[in-house]
Amino acid sequence: MPGLITMAPVADDRIHPFQIEPFAVRGRLIRLGPAIDKILTQHDYPERAAVMLGEAIALAVALAGALKYEGVFTLQTKGDGPIKLLVADVTTAGAIRGYAQVDHERLAAAPASGAAVPRLLGAGYLALTVDQGEHTERYQGIVELQGATLAECVHHYFRQSEQVEAAIKVAVARVPDETGALHWRAGALMIQRLPRESFTLEREEEDEAWRRATIFMASSTSAELVDPSLPAEQLLFRLFHEDGVRAHPPHLLAAQCRCSQGRVEDMLRALPPDDLEDMKVDGQIVVTCEFCNTSYPFDADALKALATT
Repeated sequence: MPGLITMAPVADDRIHPFQIEPFAVRGRLIRLGPAIDKILTQHDYPERAAVMLGEAIALAVALAGALKYEGVFTLQTKGDGPIKLLVADVTTAGAIRGYAQVDHERLAAAPASGAAVPRLLGAGYLALTVDQGEHTERYQGIVELQGATLAECVHHYFRQSEQVEAAIKVAVARVPDETGALHWRAGALMIQRLPRESFTLEREEEDEAWRRATIFMASSTSAELVDPSLPAEQLLFRLFHEDGVRAHPPHLLAAQCRCSQGRVEDMLRALPPDDLEDMKVDGQIVVTCEFCNTSYPFDADALKALATT
């Protein structure tokens, strides 16, 4: 898995793990700035589609942080609504990417208010996938899209598939910088109840600790989650200081696609000649990455060279 090559110069684009002591509750605070702005501006997404994709990416990062794996974690939705597909993935190295397939006419005609998932995604499924590469078994969990928001759909997944007690909040918004220019930001907050064997508390004490943690988390606002002037440690202290919160070192994130010239060439070599011929426009083939929108053109000479290598 290639390492990250660039990092944000500010305290953004990070996973902040934490633990509420001495209780059996751990969590992650996700703060996304330049990385989410880059991903959401690479395509001309309508604002509602950009918000939904931003939520999917923030949720994918939060969920991936709860797992021990080496590879790629993917959150995907597919439905019959105007946003037909959302894909967000994150590697163990912290590379994130995402894209949406949008029916622009249907989205423009969709109601402006109401539950986002039924209006924009429609009926379909949510899939969470862990791919650790060749010679390993890929894990995938799938549930129906049930809930008003993507966060509620993830809660439904936990209840149906994992029996994990977890609570999640997510926020996405365009926020002005010091010059007044708007940039996309995203944040997510997830807490998770650990197995009983992890701690030696009485059941009643555990239940009360979990109840308090969820109440404190619910007191956070969307504005706080995306506020570029509010440090992550300050937000965690503001929410959980009554019970004591320990912040662990953050994990860095960056917007980084995995497409490359070599991968596109390998894909074209694997296609039958008839398929390649059908892909030609004015004698050349242009392959555009759905994630980062990078185009890879192949003229007649380049295609001929591919056929001989």
